[in-house]
Amino acid sequence: MHAVSDLTWTSAVNGWGPVERDMSNGERGAGDGGPITVNGVVYAKGLGTNAYSEVDYYLGGDCTKVSTDVGVDDESATKGSVVFQIYRDATLVADSGLLTFNDNAKHLTADLTGGNELRLVVTDGGDGNTSDHADWAAPQLTCV
Repeated sequence: MHAVSDLTWTSAVNGWGPVERDMSNGERGAGDGGPITVNGVVYAKGLGTNAYSEVDYYLGGDCTKVSTDVGVDDESATKGSVVFQIYRDATLVADSGLLTFNDNAKHLTADLTGGNELRLVVTDGGDGNTSDHADWAAPQLTCV
């Protein structure tokens, strides 16, 4: 198993500041986030993003599964609503449904067998991206 946050992405876009490794999104600067925290649970590893975001990884057909907890970071306090989506190439293979700042983290697992690309996408909850600090908490890739 590989921690996704230890891997090099092929591209990344983020709705507010840069995508952060092993910390929350914070503000506009790189490295300005805090610990990844979803409803009081702290995670040592992960990606801190803000809707709309997309982080892409090249798999080369070598990986079979991705597993992660997802949720709105506690730094969003009283706002934030997002949807997490996992794509294998162009195929949607997991969707969190709408999550808000009130929700516990949701666990997602997706089959990546034969896929060349992993895309981790966060969309806003239909109300704009204000306070949409979205965490991919402890994401792990299983590869051959």
